[in-house]
Amino acid sequence: MSTIADGGVSSPRGFEAAGIHCGVKADAQLMDLALVHSTAPATAAAVYTTNQVQAAPIAIDREHLADGEARAVVLNSGNANACTGVQGDRDGRQMCELTAAALGLEAAEVLVCSTGVIGVELPMEAIAAGIPRVTAALAADGGAQAAAAIMTTDTFAKSFAVELELNGGPVRIGGMAKGAGMIAPNMATMLSVVTTDAAVPAPLLQRLLPEAVERSFNCITVDGDMSTNDTVIALANGASGTAPLVDDGGPTVAAFAAALQEVCRELARMIARDGEGATKLVEIKVGGARSVAQARQVGLSVANSNLVKTAIFGCDPNWGRILCAIGYAGVPIDTAAVRVGLCGKTIYAAGAGAALALEPLVEAMRGDEIPIEIDLGAGTAAAEIFTCDFSYDYVRINAEYTT
Repeated sequence: MSTIADGGVSSPRGFEAAGIHCGVKADAQLMDLALVHSTAPATAAAVYTTNQVQAAPIAIDREHLADGEARAVVLNSGNANACTGVQGDRDGRQMCELTAAALGLEAAEVLVCSTGVIGVELPMEAIAAGIPRVTAALAADGGAQAAAAIMTTDTFAKSFAVELELNGGPVRIGGMAKGAGMIAPNMATMLSVVTTDAAVPAPLLQRLLPEAVERSFNCITVDGDMSTNDTVIALANGASGTAPLVDDGGPTVAAFAAALQEVCRELARMIARDGEGATKLVEIKVGGARSVAQARQVGLSVANSNLVKTAIFGCDPNWGRILCAIGYAGVPIDTAAVRVGLCGKTIYAAGAGAALALEPLVEAMRGDEIPIEIDLGAGTAAAEIFTCDFSYDYVRINAEYTT
């Protein structure tokens, strides 16, 4: 498996994408309407937020994906179309209908996603005028524009793609994502579209996508808040010409699953790195657990600790905060068996803090990637969690989001 340079959602064969400004956002310099299109019929799968308050696009997508097929995804940023009642449902369906008409498809072949401010109706006049324009802009190299058009408080567009040999030929998997705040499993205020030119039956794709999400997007947290619109969509069009995958538990499916997980994992890392106001990516690896669920529980407890996150922002090696978060995670532990490392240095072991010089650790914490290693000493299960630090800017961004 190799990474495709500057790869993204339109890197797989038979996919095209575009992004434009249509007027959802007031700033004409900011793109706000994206489209991803498969030029051939495609199977499709999706995973959605578990928040009980769900935006109109999620209900529409569930309906349109009942047959496991889709050809296009239209996405807007700047407005979540959430908590907008009957009008929100009408607007989301109109987005699908207009996109289908522009592409020569049926409305049920189009999925819709929205992200932005909750409780405000979509400016449908602007979107209706924009859909023909974004359709005309579709291009095989348009993935970067599409990724930029779904950004809200993101500071950079998030795209990634890989290529691997599968069933005797090269297969590509690419994707884009957005997210920076209201990030917490399961999932987050994030959208992602993942595409592949492999031929993947819909039931297999729907089995593999949640597994990939569980190991990636469900392992990130910025602020512990879960949003209303979170969606990950996967499309597979078979344009590589390789033989269709068979769900036989063999190495071919395992290789595809690993590549799908890698794309989702890298996009998830980008979301965590780009947390609102963040200056550092924090990677928490928890091992020695009795189960993966317990490893995740401990990792998320540390990742969601405001005291840990602010200490990391301030390069303060206050390791007691990490131990405290481990202790209240709700997982039984033997404190004498636990070992904790920070930036490659053991800070706690055998029931006590390790003797170490603080200045080198402070210096290591000045980096933009902060690893935390936790060994619970109770088993063999492990999990990996991604988060970021809390800075002054996080408060500013969220205090002024609508004003």
